[in-house]
Amino acid sequence: MARHARLLVGNTDRVPDLTYATGLFVPDDFAWFQTPSGKTFSLLGPLEIDRARRTATVDCCLDLSSEEKRMGRSKPPYARILANVLIRHGIRSAQIPCTFPIGLAQSLKQSGMKLQTVAEPFFPKRLQKSSPEIRHITQSLRAAEAGLARAVEILQRAKIRRNHTLLWSGSALTSERLRTEMEITCLRHGALARDTIVSGGHHACDPHERGSGPLRAHQAIILDIFPRNIKTGYFGDITRTLVKGRAPEPLRRLHHTVALGQKRVVKQTRARANGEKIQSELREWFHQQGYPTEIRKGRWSGFFHGVGHGLGLEIHEAPRFATRSLPLNSVLTVEPGLYVPGIGGVRIEDVFLIQKGGSRRLSRFPDPWEIR
Repeated sequence: MARHARLLVGNTDRVPDLTYATGLFVPDDFAWFQTPSGKTFSLLGPLEIDRARRTATVDCCLDLSSEEKRMGRSKPPYARILANVLIRHGIRSAQIPCTFPIGLAQSLKQSGMKLQTVAEPFFPKRLQKSSPEIRHITQSLRAAEAGLARAVEILQRAKIRRNHTLLWSGSALTSERLRTEMEITCLRHGALARDTIVSGGHHACDPHERGSGPLRAHQAIILDIFPRNIKTGYFGDITRTLVKGRAPEPLRRLHHTVALGQKRVVKQTRARANGEKIQSELREWFHQQGYPTEIRKGRWSGFFHGVGHGLGLEIHEAPRFATRSLPLNSVLTVEPGLYVPGIGGVRIEDVFLIQKGGSRRLSRFPDPWEIR
């Protein structure tokens, strides 16, 4: 039995909690609420109501148009309609997430509702993935791995020109071309990939640089792909760093250090482990290997992002790896990276299910590194 009424409003792209609560994908704003007794409702317009009544995982779907007519006036404000519905179901106060629309919150308060913001996550159960959720994430990972496999195939076929640029299928192989091929492959596997990172050379020193222009041999190329399954809404996420040709020795050592760093973290990762401590110790270990985290000539160098993040209906969701107690059955990325201007950037990312005695790797793509 719920102790408090709860309320969400938005669309499912902006508020993934709505998909978690209802099982729906809806492009327009709608409401979900839960009474103190635990009964759940959704309030939707005519475009969505029939589909929702067939498929939504709520106790009752309410038609917005019918609720408008019930009030006996033409086009009442949405906040007034929503407040009227809530009050009719015995709700005069409700918990809302910190991201709730402020304008709507003010209007609801003017209509007599009392609202209380609660800390994220709004649904704590999202931290611990169910068996179906793990299957959904794994399915998206397979799509991501298919995208990576396509990239490796293209790099294997590409020719190195005299100026060290790459030639594939009759023209220069660019970040844009390789990204497109990867994303098309994901789409063929039922997942939509956006903002895929194909970042080579000096671009690879900026972790979220998408990459542009011709790719070159003998340099690091970071491939980071995170498609979302079109049917389930769950994400996959995986990163590999490749070199077409031969890696210079400083870059080879950088990759070796990151690979060892990831193995170090994985050995320590288990339910209730202190992720904050593991991350701090990894940064110090990288420093001991000769890669301090610092600003050099106005640019960050070393390991200056987190070890990883939660994965599910959002690409970055709770918990972050750097929490003091890793939750049992959470799904997390482990993605250490080192970025040294003048040498390049290396990041290796895999996805793990956190268990009592350790962690189970959900991704299975190899680490090919050099492609001749």
